Amino acid sequence: MIYEIAEIDVLEGHAEAFEAAVAEASAQFKAARGCHSMRLERSIEHPLRYRLVVGWATVEDHTVHFRESEGFRIWRALAGPHFASPPRVEHVTVVLSAFEQ
Repeated sequence: MIYEIAEIDVLEGHAEAFEAAVAEASAQFKAARGCHSMRLERSIEHPLRYRLVVGWATVEDHTVHFRESEGFRIWRALAGPHFASPPRVEHVTVVLSAFEQ
């Protein structure tokens, strides 16, 4: 499994609407090929900054299958109007998971 981490800065005054848009768009991720998980995190130090963390079976499930899908177009239509700048996206693998409480 790989994780897509998208760092997203939203426009001033758009936080609540952005969170609602991501919640609505979550069905598009859930239905996507190879998508196993999704969560949205909000920065405490920078409250207009979010991280969308999505678990995918493969990088291609995200970069090819999802990005070329109607689900991606719906996601961007819902969330995109709230972006202050384009999301910064990277893919990571877990190399250590020591504990969780």
